[in-house]
Amino acid sequence: MKVAVVGATGMVGEVMLKVLAERNFPISELLLVASERSVGKKLSYKGEEYTVIGLADAVAAKPDIAIFSAGGDTSLEWAPKFAAAGTTVVDNSSAWRMDPDKKLVVPEINADVLTPNDKIIANPNCSTIQLVMALAPLHKKYRMRRVIVSTYQSVSGTGVKAVQQLENEIAGVSGEMAYPYPIGRNALPHCDVFLENGYTKEEMKLAREPQKILDDRTFSVSATAVRIPTSGGHSESVNVEFHNDFDLNEVRQILNDTPGVTVQDNPDTNTYPMPIYAHDKDEVFVGRIRRDETNPNTLNMWIVADNLRKGAATNAVQIAEYLVAKELV
Repeated sequence: MKVAVVGATGMVGEVMLKVLAERNFPISELLLVASERSVGKKLSYKGEEYTVIGLADAVAAKPDIAIFSAGGDTSLEWAPKFAAAGTTVVDNSSAWRMDPDKKLVVPEINADVLTPNDKIIANPNCSTIQLVMALAPLHKKYRMRRVIVSTYQSVSGTGVKAVQQLENEIAGVSGEMAYPYPIGRNALPHCDVFLENGYTKEEMKLAREPQKILDDRTFSVSATAVRIPTSGGHSESVNVEFHNDFDLNEVRQILNDTPGVTVQDNPDTNTYPMPIYAHDKDEVFVGRIRRDETNPNTLNMWIVADNLRKGAATNAVQIAEYLVAKELV
């Protein structure tokens, strides 16, 4: 496979290269692509040095697959140009996710919707991916009615500038601010921009994307997204009301049997998911599994994952792996 990584110099791009190497993705030729200001930079992959090229040169090279993590505006402009050249694009931005003509894919859940005609494939939002990984098998068994999710999202979800802001605050150094307020010793109920309905874009992604991934509009999701002073890993407090009742041990068994999900749930030993434990791992961790005693057929759980890996890079690479395995590229 001739593979292009677009946005190779960014935080997710770096993790993308790491994941491609770890998973030994079949690459015959690698193109590392970034904006004009990064062209000519040197990056290494599997011990070899590569020179970063621009988007126009990458399109002209006609890669088989282009994995994008370069922001929505770049994807809107350039993904169609790659697709027109015959390249299959896996896009990590929000640009194409809710486009009715584009597939929104978490491989463990709905990779089977992909066909050779899908030239632009959307990678879901990081918070959505870990949420649906836990919800999908439970929805299949008990049928969800309503989901209420509150997120506790790390600064790495905003980008390198936000990570630097937190590090500066910890060190007592003044510097550039990614957020309108300090993030150290603080929590900001403000992920992405506010919309007219009072929700943020992040919260509306969580409301809409699960319905598209599960191809089901019969359940609803209400979200509050909060930024907290952790450097990596997103956490979610999730309350799910089902149409059908459940057994807690069966819930744990279903989640434990779900590929990509690991149950960490033993209050007796203080065993529960934490961002510090999820760091640099691809699994989605689920714990604090308990019945909501105030409402029938309702479950509470706590979901944690590394937002740069399964929440972004790993999911995109898994989509590419599926395309290769099924000979769709």
